[in-house]
Amino acid sequence: MKKRILPLLFALGCCTILHAQPVLVTGSQKPMPVNEWIDKDTGHKVVRLANRPGGNTSFYFNNNCFVPQRGTEGDLMVFSGGTPQGRQLFTVNLKTKAVAQLTNRAKVSGEMVCAKTREAYYQCGDSIYAANVDTRKERFIYAFDPAFKGRVGTVNADGTYMACVKAVGNQEREIYQQYPEKKDYFQRIYNAHIEHVLYVLNTQTKELKEVNRENEWTNHLLFSPTDPNILSYCHEGPWEKVDRIWNYNIKTNKSTLLHKRTMPMEIAGHEFWSPRGNTEWFDLQKPKGQTFYLAGYDMKTGKEKAYQMDRNEWSIHFNVTADEKLFCGDGGDAGQVAKAPDGMWIYLFRPDGDRFKSEKLVNMKNHYYKQEPNVHFSPDEKWVIFRANFEGHDETYAVEVAKSAKAE
Repeated sequence: MKKRILPLLFALGCCTILHAQPVLVTGSQKPMPVNEWIDKDTGHKVVRLANRPGGNTSFYFNNNCFVPQRGTEGDLMVFSGGTPQGRQLFTVNLKTKAVAQLTNRAKVSGEMVCAKTREAYYQCGDSIYAANVDTRKERFIYAFDPAFKGRVGTVNADGTYMACVKAVGNQEREIYQQYPEKKDYFQRIYNAHIEHVLYVLNTQTKELKEVNRENEWTNHLLFSPTDPNILSYCHEGPWEKVDRIWNYNIKTNKSTLLHKRTMPMEIAGHEFWSPRGNTEWFDLQKPKGQTFYLAGYDMKTGKEKAYQMDRNEWSIHFNVTADEKLFCGDGGDAGQVAKAPDGMWIYLFRPDGDRFKSEKLVNMKNHYYKQEPNVHFSPDEKWVIFRANFEGHDETYAVEVAKSAKAE
């Protein structure tokens, strides 16, 4: 009897091995030979999310891209994909990996999702639309006067307001045209101190209202994910020269500075909301390029907390789970502000006192960091989603937070 069982067990073992996830160096082949693999250097499973041609990119790290499932059908993620007609918005079901196209217009732009209305908002020319992620039906929101040349950047938690900012006059546009590279235009626009006007658009009454005007480069608009009245914006420019992060309350018309710099060369930026809107987090360096923190402003108390990290752990962008017990980061190459000799990783962070304890999720040594990975936690918080070019073109991936196998 034992002689029969042993060959059977051996056969079952062979089948298991044949169906196991391959262990590969991420980005070692272009393209990768499979849609899913175990990162050889970390032991975490990596999945290509949108298996369609044309190149696929997930949203900027602080723009919500998810609409949660209503039952067990799977959460949806909105992303941008290339088509013969140009970039369009798509959804991918994070459970089934089914992909559906949402838009089919020329010059589609915008990374705006309202989970409450279950819509992706976008702009085409002077017109703003919303596409339902379930039915894929579109509705018209608003059209700017062509002379206004407005562009919305964010939608609030209940879909009732959007926001945009405009530079007064043509000087900013002329600088962009003459100096298209960020390294060339960035300091010039800041030095010009061009007057900028912040507007909110009521999507129900269609009223476009001016709410703030100053000779500062206003940028990085982002509504709170839970409070429809709170709009985050920044004073753009060299971070060591600006008190960057501000919140505007559209109900009280009050602006609040979230972090005041306390020393020369201190920088704070790349702000983002926690999913429950109770904290606004940001990259904090005191001073720039020397000591690294992720700091958070408590929206109820106004108090600040910070977690320190090592140089190699610093990331261009971070994100956080709803309970704020797990964080992730997208690392950076040696050319970034941290000058990290070994920073090209997707990271998972766990607070340990006033510091971060890190775990490496994906080796990004074959990724070109001019394309920033822009990490997000999936709605079930079991995956970290990011974009990368290690296959030779832009794609969107997810890495499993739980370790899948031990790298050999």
